[in-house]
Amino acid sequence: MAAQGWLEYVVAEQDEGLSVEQIVREKLAVSGRMLQRLTRSKGIRLNGKSPYLQRAVKKGDRIAVRIADKPGGGPPSRSRLEQREPRKQTLPVEILYEDEQLLVANKPAGLIVHPVRETDRDTLAGRLAGYFQARGESAVPHPVHRLDKDTSGAVLFAKSSYAHQLADKVLRTGQLHREYLALLCGNVEQESGTIRAAISRDGRHPTKRKLSDTGEPAVTHYEVLARGDDTTLVRIWLETGKTHQIRVHFASLGHPLVGDRLYGGTGDGFFRQALHAHRLSFPHPLHGTFVEVSAPLPDDFRACLQKAGKDVGQLPQI
Repeated sequence: MAAQGWLEYVVAEQDEGLSVEQIVREKLAVSGRMLQRLTRSKGIRLNGKSPYLQRAVKKGDRIAVRIADKPGGGPPSRSRLEQREPRKQTLPVEILYEDEQLLVANKPAGLIVHPVRETDRDTLAGRLAGYFQARGESAVPHPVHRLDKDTSGAVLFAKSSYAHQLADKVLRTGQLHREYLALLCGNVEQESGTIRAAISRDGRHPTKRKLSDTGEPAVTHYEVLARGDDTTLVRIWLETGKTHQIRVHFASLGHPLVGDRLYGGTGDGFFRQALHAHRLSFPHPLHGTFVEVSAPLPDDFRACLQKAGKDVGQLPQI
């Protein structure tokens, strides 16, 4: 690191003759879109000065790129509302993993990940902004993926736009492995299976999704962990991450999630979908080490399982 908020690369002998742009893109993994933003904001330095991007480098040259976000900045692909710096909250947030570039937070049910309306005040991103501020850190939380408001569990955040474009590539190339626990209504017949069914918006409801031959492809894998008289606990892992994918797929099998009234689930006192993002694993986009993080079951989900007659302590991988 050249300085606070900058990432530096020292040109090696085998790099001589490459251009500044080639070093930035190939050695520092900067995307084309981010390269444009860095160029406009003078966020690239060659030996401490703003360079011509096609200039050839020589051994020992120091090339640095700004990886810290400017206040109020955000990736161009995000909505105008999301580009604003999250409103800082002083409410607690459980951190499951953190390093200089990435963070995994345990989202409680009932909390949205990022504001989607002007009136949204308390969000997971806002709580993380407050967490960073309390530590005197200039990081800005960028969610790499999202969970529904009433789904609990692990969410991966990048701490800068630079880290976000790297983590987003991990997501897009299928290297972010996401596992969920879900309690389903009824007794699922098979011990394991795969659901392959495209999903689209339901034009009759503002938020609901449905199966559709013309929708986006969606693939869900599952295995049964435990059975009750009228419920089934399953472990789920995804190849795709479409909105409401797990909820729509299992409802299509006749086994909606317990508590998921939008898709026909019954609750028996449980007032949200019984879905928990239990585990995240991925190769770290900067140094390649394998990261695996588990989110403990929240109290309401644990109580729901116990009410359904499942001894959580005896279940595998929980």
